[in-house]
Amino acid sequence: MKAVVLVGGEGTRLRPLTETIPKPLLPFMNRPFLAQVLSHLAGHGVEEVILSSSYLESEFHEFLEGRGGGPGVTWITEPQPLGTSGAVAGARRYLEGTFFVVNGDVLTDLDLGALLSFHRDRGAVATIALTPVDDARPFGLVEREDDGRVLAFREKPTDRIPGEINAGTYVLEPDVLQRVPAGVMVSIERETYPDLIDRGEPVFAFPSDAYWRDLGTPEAYLAAHLDALEGEVGGRRYERPLVGEGASIDPSAAVGEDVVMGPGASVGPGASVRRSVLHRQVILGEGAVVEGSILGPRTVVEPGAVVTDSVLAEAARVPAE
Repeated sequence: MKAVVLVGGEGTRLRPLTETIPKPLLPFMNRPFLAQVLSHLAGHGVEEVILSSSYLESEFHEFLEGRGGGPGVTWITEPQPLGTSGAVAGARRYLEGTFFVVNGDVLTDLDLGALLSFHRDRGAVATIALTPVDDARPFGLVEREDDGRVLAFREKPTDRIPGEINAGTYVLEPDVLQRVPAGVMVSIERETYPDLIDRGEPVFAFPSDAYWRDLGTPEAYLAAHLDALEGEVGGRRYERPLVGEGASIDPSAAVGEDVVMGPGASVGPGASVRRSVLHRQVILGEGAVVEGSILGPRTVVEPGAVVTDSVLAEAARVPAE
């Protein structure tokens, strides 16, 4: 099996972190999130992954050169962003059989084997994983028959309503790409799938109650870390707090169990940190307070400064007091 991982977005909702770090390479539980995605794919038999991004491409190359283990990775240089379907179409010369498409900013423990079996049992050309949410307003809804056949994609509702949404994981047949023009911006959700449905092609939906979270906002990124610390992601258990290699905590500091500290981070005397993610080499000075925040790599919070409900860029500095 092969998979296309969509990593080309600029992550604008996660700025300023993503001004210097591609969204899929932001650390999740102290390793690049893309490493988590690749491990999940490898665990379900995927042997080759195709990646493409025109945004901060050199950062991806550095990550790929330093990683080991499966799956193998084929990189495509994308001169300009081509949307979800355009990015998949750009990889068509590598896709001779059934393949997965996954979003590089979705955290899930979805059973890909079950998804693939569902797809093949129904003779589908496209199968879309669904996840239930309490509030569909940010996502839009997918309408389906009882047997899973997709009827329509609904626009984002204006009122808060629960429903099943596109979870960003697909199984596709190569024929799906035949009508997608090369080198053109195309959305798989707004153009390709509706076109397939209108033509009567077998497009199916696979409902799942697996863990799922889109990490595209600071709130979701922080919440995913808290979920992982609670053991809600794939059943894996982490130390609480999670303290990276070479990180240090002064004996007089207060660090909550709901904290992730990156490698080389330090919390100084009398400092306090709660419900937060500190990336590598973050420094909290004496008496500093950090709550409900995400601090980019090499951020310095000087003595007595207070940071609450904030996102700080790489190498940010908060003055004393």
